Order: sequence, then structure tokens, then C-alpha cells
Amino acid sequence: MLSTVLRQVELASIWLHKRKGLLFLSDTTLRDGEQMPGVRLNPAEKLQIAQGLARVGIHSIDAGFPAAAQEEIDSIQQIAQTVRGPVINAHCRTLQSDIDAAREALEGLSIFKRAVTLFVGISKLHREQKHKKTKAEIVQMTVEAIGYAKRYFQIVTFGPEDASRTEPEFLHEIYKEAIDAGATTCGFADTVGYLTPDKAADRIKAIQDNVPNIHQAMLAVHFHNDLGLGTANALACIKQGVNIVQGTINGLGERAGNTPLEEVIMAITVHPDEYPVKCHIRTKELYELSRLVARLTGVEPAPAKAVIGGNVFRTEAGVHQDGVLKDPSVYLPFLPEQVGAPPVQLVLGKHSGRRAVAHRAAEIGRTLSDTEVGQVLQYLKQHPRRSSYASAQEVCELLDEVFLSGGPNGSLPGELATTVVEPAASEMETVELRNMNPR
Repeated sequence: MLSTVLRQVELASIWLHKRKGLLFLSDTTLRDGEQMPGVRLNPAEKLQIAQGLARVGIHSIDAGFPAAAQEEIDSIQQIAQTVRGPVINAHCRTLQSDIDAAREALEGLSIFKRAVTLFVGISKLHREQKHKKTKAEIVQMTVEAIGYAKRYFQIVTFGPEDASRTEPEFLHEIYKEAIDAGATTCGFADTVGYLTPDKAADRIKAIQDNVPNIHQAMLAVHFHNDLGLGTANALACIKQGVNIVQGTINGLGERAGNTPLEEVIMAITVHPDEYPVKCHIRTKELYELSRLVARLTGVEPAPAKAVIGGNVFRTEAGVHQDGVLKDPSVYLPFLPEQVGAPPVQLVLGKHSGRRAVAHRAAEIGRTLSDTEVGQVLQYLKQHPRRSSYASAQEVCELLDEVFLSGGPNGSLPGELATTVVEPAASEMETVELRNMNPR
């Protein structure tokens, strides 16, 4: 009787979530992200990241693979006991022993806040080369594992590996069987990062059209970035109506990594007309979370990484610097404070212009004449000691090189050889943003 009531609650909740147009974000930094070669997180580090994910507003956390090691169980237990807000999920094969390990790791957590994801390879390649099993055997394994998991978990995701390369008819069949067995979410995994946006959207539409009971489950997507299309594929599927997008912070993960969640978040934030979904995320926490993940994993995002890369809010080109000084939105799709990043920084180099040089000098307490600005520009375009000058200290060094060391044309008049005022601690080497309203 109780199981029947709970099932009705599940179905009502799924219907309500879909009707409201909610988009849920699931993070797998602690599981798929940690599978990146060279990355290892201890339980205390995983807990720090999980707390950061909760601050951002992530709906569910893929906390680990409990069957892998006792340390994984300990880590998941700490997260489950400490972190409030997100659903805590354990990753399992379609094996009772894996489900038992997940049960141990999540014991004591509310049935509405603990979950398992069951996976098995279902494509022809996986069936024949890895599992050595027939379609019927794969379906039986799936149904039996879901049935066993439902004894202990209300929230059960069936997330088959290599769904993107599975024969559509078999994919639709196994999803139907999984939902009938009690799965509350069906995950669509592009395990090898194979799809393009159009093909990803087509696969999702086919699932919606050909799985007769798909209305009884949430539909989730999980993309890898082997072709650099992880974010684009996720956005295409959001347009098609998926309910859950899974990814990682900074795009960590196997091979080329997973869909970077910060990119999905800011894309739907900047383009609400194109993605009219409700996603309860605190974007101002993204930059600090990115820095935390980079520090604890030792994997620094590339400077040109979208949304949180070091160069997103830095510019050296004179035309851009002039525009940013007039209004930051002239050359930015969103302002740094929207993601909690430091203000825009003008870097001085051979591409810089007069306004940027004068502005950076003024920031450290030095007012330059037009002639002096020209001398600095001349020096930057010839053979400066650095390729560029970014920090306040480096700008001080630049002015010393020009006005104390002879600059580009030898000795300069004595009145130019003055000491550069060191900025106060509160004076950042950044542009004061006048327009604080996101565009």
C-alpha cells in the first residue's frame, strides 16, 4: 500500500515539475570529473566542493561511485550528513552489490534527498564487446536492478552508457521497460562526445515521440566534449524540452571532459527568450566555485575558457579598452559581477591605446601628460621587458622602465624621473564599472 502511495507521489511530482517548465542541473564533478587522469579528491575536498555546489543552487550532486572503494563510501556519507539542499546521488552498475554500497553510503538521508543512478552499456558495441550479452539479457539486468533499487530508493535514474550510439528502437524499448520497473528519470548519455546539436535534439525528440510512458519520468542528458560540442548539445536538448542537464564545473571529466555547467547556466541567463526555462541558480557564486574546483583538483581552466577563464574580463586591445572604459557592456556579453568575478582588467601591451595607459597610471596615483602617455606607448610597441603589464606592481615597473631607465629613446628629462605612488590595498588594478545592469 505504501509503495503504491509513494509511486503516486512520484508521478504527481514529475508531472508538476514538467508542467512548471523547470530545468534542473545535476553536477558530476565529484564522480565523472574526478575520473579525469591526475585528479584525486579526498573526502574533505569533496565536501568543500559539494558545499559550493549547494551554494550555487545545483539540484542534484553525483557524489561518487561507492562500489569503487571504502573512501568513496566515506566521502558520500560525509556529504549526505553535511550538505543541505541538493539531492545526493550514488552511481552504480546494474549489480545488487553496487546498490547495497549506495544504500550504505546514503543511509539515514531522507528518501526524497537520496538517489541512485544505474548504468549499463547498451549500444551494439557495448553489448557485444564489453558485456557479451544479448538485448534481452541487458533489458533483464536493467529491470531487475531497478526493482532491487526501488526497495531502498524512491529516486532511481536509469542512465545507460553510449545511448547516443544505440539503435533507436532498442533505446526506446529499454527506456519503456525501465520506467515500468520504477525508474523516475531516464538519462541520455553521449558517452564518447559523438553527437552534434541537431542530432542530439533529434534523438531527444525521438525518445519523446516513441517511449509511450516517458511522461512518467524526467528526461536527463549527459554530454562529453570530445568534439567541443558539449554545451551546444545540452542547449539544443533544453530547447527540445529535457528536464535535467548534467555536467561538471570547469568542464572536468573523462578525455575532453563534460559539458561545463557554468556555460549552460550563463547561456540560458543571457538568452531567456531562446531558453524560457526556470532554473534556480545563483550565478554570482560561479566564479568562486570555479576557483575552488581548480585549486582542489589542480586543473586550471584555460585562459580563454568561456565564462570563468582568466581572460574573459581582461583586454589588451586599445579599441576594446576604450570601449570598456566608456561602458563595459560595449565589449562584454555579461558583466563580471553577474558571475562573481573580479572587475574588468586593462592589460598594457603593444596593442593598448592612450586612454588605457592614462587610466592605469592614474590607478596607481600617477597623472601622465599626453607626451608621457606617448612615450609609454612607444616603449610598449618596441622592446619592453615584459610582453604585457597587468597588475598594479607591473604597471609601476613599466613606468619605472620608461621614466627611470631611459625608456625607448635613452635618457629622459630629470623631471620625469619621479617615484610612482604604490596603490592602496583597496585600489584594484581594474576598471570601475559604471554600468552595473546586466544586458
